[in-house]
Amino acid sequence: MAISDNLRGAIYMNIAMLAFTLGDSCMKAVTQTQPLYQTMLLRGILTTSVLFGLAWATGALRARVGGRDVAMLGWRVVGEIGSTITFFLALMQMPLANLSAVMQFVPLAVTLAAALFLREPLGWRRLSAIFVGFLGVLLIIRPGTSGFDIWSVVGLASVGFVVLRDLSTRKLSRAVPSALVALTASVSVTLMGGVGALFQGWQAVGGWEALLIVAAACNLIIGYLTVVMVMRVGDLGFIAPFRYTALLWAILLGWLAFDTLPDGWTIAGAAIVVATGIFALLRERRLARGRG
Repeated sequence: MAISDNLRGAIYMNIAMLAFTLGDSCMKAVTQTQPLYQTMLLRGILTTSVLFGLAWATGALRARVGGRDVAMLGWRVVGEIGSTITFFLALMQMPLANLSAVMQFVPLAVTLAAALFLREPLGWRRLSAIFVGFLGVLLIIRPGTSGFDIWSVVGLASVGFVVLRDLSTRKLSRAVPSALVALTASVSVTLMGGVGALFQGWQAVGGWEALLIVAAACNLIIGYLTVVMVMRVGDLGFIAPFRYTALLWAILLGWLAFDTLPDGWTIAGAAIVVATGIFALLRERRLARGRG
């Protein structure tokens, strides 16, 4: 039986979110015993090799990139490196579901930043949703309590770097192939891992740890590919809310792999963030269709 483009897109989005969360789980597990930058380097070598092959096969390496796009790619690299490092530093110390819940604020933060820096229109409804969503984030990290520490701040910093990355991506012209953008990001993070490993040191990698690194790279590649596939099928207004399934996967994997479950405050905060994020997405979809 044939399935609709919207259903196919929703399936792709769920696969992408599962793949990214599985990859993060593998990285959290392996960095318990392996240096972070060494792990980033090894994962990056595998990921970059595959993305280079895809970029070569699709002709993305022959694309001509103008000066403005080079500048945007440069800012995107800064955001990619910053978000990766801060995310993994926080992930090493925070429960997977808690950090994932904080990261669900990214779409709302991007909407706010686009209004501030790109002069994109922002009505009072979406602005209110952003404010309420941020209150949800505060419920998750709870400043002033014993559960709040520097790693919560690092997690929020990761959100900021992702916003920089996504805004830079918005400013790229359509002439820049997606495969080239993905390859640039992977190369930059890999090089950062190599530089960090020079100072952090190197440690022998066991068989199980090597398997985790390979799994992290494979899931990252699957996530990249399925996200691109999402952009090519269905109505993004229908598909985009399924990105929040990442939080469900994070809760499940955090329980299965690390025997941790979020407390009631975290679940409440996460529910607020997700609800306001979906509202903002639906509101943006309605505005795009010219219905007010």
